[in-house]
Amino acid sequence: MTGLRNDDLRAAALFALAFALLLVSSRFAQGARLWDQALAILALSSFVVIVAFGQHFVVLLGGLDLAVASVMTLGGILIFGWAQASPSALLWAVPAVLLITALIGALSGAGVSLVRIPPFIMTLAMGIIIASAVLGITQGVPHGAASPVLSALFTASWLGVPRVIVLTIALTALGTLVERRTVLGRRIYAIGANREAAHLAGLPVNTVTVLCYAISGAASGLAGILMVGYASGATLELGQSYLLPSIAAVIVGGTSIAGGRGTLLGVAGGAVLLTTLSATISALAIAEGWRIVIYGFVILAALLLLRGELYGSIRARITHTRNLERNPA
Repeated sequence: MTGLRNDDLRAAALFALAFALLLVSSRFAQGARLWDQALAILALSSFVVIVAFGQHFVVLLGGLDLAVASVMTLGGILIFGWAQASPSALLWAVPAVLLITALIGALSGAGVSLVRIPPFIMTLAMGIIIASAVLGITQGVPHGAASPVLSALFTASWLGVPRVIVLTIALTALGTLVERRTVLGRRIYAIGANREAAHLAGLPVNTVTVLCYAISGAASGLAGILMVGYASGATLELGQSYLLPSIAAVIVGGTSIAGGRGTLLGVAGGAVLLTTLSATISALAIAEGWRIVIYGFVILAALLLLRGELYGSIRARITHTRNLERNPA
């Protein structure tokens, strides 16, 4: 787990950049207070943060979970149909949904670790299966009602901060504690850095892999539950717009796609930055085509400026060139 200090600086830079974009956006928002805008963006970014929470642990292992969108939709559909408007039903419905989505993630992890199916293929297939199952179960029309308790997460506040933001901060803090201070966290980093060496060292590689995919499934299910509270309903497209942002937040946040490096704090910073960028583009009333172009350029710029591997590569190239000049073959 080397380079945590650099990763923390990267996370701070991402949050600072998000704040700068928020200041730009606030100049074009008539009558909106900066504090209210910040709270709104943090609330919206909570969905990306939570989905990216699970994606982060999978990517740390050198994997990828392409089923998060379908699992998020499933979580929303199930809570929409089971909880209805009954607060007491949430006491069993929420754990049941999280357990089901975690089991789906664990199944993906078992396919990756035990059957040796590439993560891209395994999770893509699982996502298609779940999406098809949801369509068949609902017949294209979800039935149920949004729970007022879930809606209150976005309308009620604690010390002036919406409860969903407090929940997201708590989950980020818990995840950071797990990856930095626990045996599980150290094992995840070790397996991601060198899977074969970790296996030879006697680490439970398969168990940790299944667990990380289960965490991703549960996180996606939780995001689906929260989305029902935010939207006061559920659709078959509920999670479709969160697959790419979850991956982008992980990569922009500094998690190496090869595994073994990155922090959840950086992922949270990446999610907030991407959400702020989207809000800023909307405030500037830019045409859709140019929005996509700007979005892509900012993500690329963040990757180039904030990922330490670039500087290491540049230094290595310069050193190599100088050595060739001094000692020509």
